[in-house]
Amino acid sequence: MHKGNKHLIVVGDRVLIKVEDGEERTKVGLYLPPTAIDSQAVQGGEIVATGPGNPMPDFNETSEEPWRTTRRETSGKFVPMQARTGDYALFFRKAAVEITFESEIYLVVPQNALLALVRSDPDD
Repeated sequence: MHKGNKHLIVVGDRVLIKVEDGEERTKVGLYLPPTAIDSQAVQGGEIVATGPGNPMPDFNETSEEPWRTTRRETSGKFVPMQARTGDYALFFRKAAVEITFESEIYLVVPQNALLALVRSDPDD
């Protein structure tokens, strides 16, 4: 994601979410019970950027123990993210880290904290 000449790069299996203020009914039509909103256990928002996913090991590595390598290069192959930019995500609030970028507040959320995704075009 970029604003002006600055780029915010999401790493690993994390997503960047623009949060929606707590309401019983979300913009995409999901109903959140008051207990979830009051306790801030669950929150929703639009995914504005995603990381590449988790890096995959290079199986062509000649070493018998590829995890012990001191090489800092990656093969460039990643386990793909299920979440996509533009999706609406419902996630566990406790797993999120709040950041401010260019005067906007976002949450960085690991993919395993996502509960559900709403996508406008599921075939996309």
